[in-house]
Amino acid sequence: MLVASIYILVLLIFALIAFAVMQIKLAGLNVKDFISFIKANDMLDKLYNFAQRYEKLTPMEQLIFLKEADEVFKAFNKVPDMLWEDEYQKYLKVLNTYRDIRVLKWQS
Repeated sequence: MLVASIYILVLLIFALIAFAVMQIKLAGLNVKDFISFIKANDMLDKLYNFAQRYEKLTPMEQLIFLKEADEVFKAFNKVPDMLWEDEYQKYLKVLNTYRDIRVLKWQS
C-alpha cells in the first residue's frame, strides 16, 4: 500500500511538472528564459533597494549595479510584458538609476 501511494505521488509530481512546462511553452516562452526571468525578478528587488540610495554607492558598487541591471533587463526583455507588469514601477526605478549612473560614469 505504501509503495503504491509513493508511486502515485511521484506520477502526480511528474504530471504537474509536465503541465507547467506545457503552459510555459504554450505562452511562447522557453523554459530556460522563464527560469532566468524568475531569477531576474528576485534580483530586481535587490537592485530596487540599491536604487533607493544609489548616490551613496561607491564606484565599485555602482559598476556591480550596472552589470546586474544589464542582466535583469535582458531577462525581462525575453518575456512578455504582461508577466511583469506588476513589477513595472520597480523596473522603471532601476532603469532610471541605471541611466543616472551611466551618465555619471560617462561624465567622469
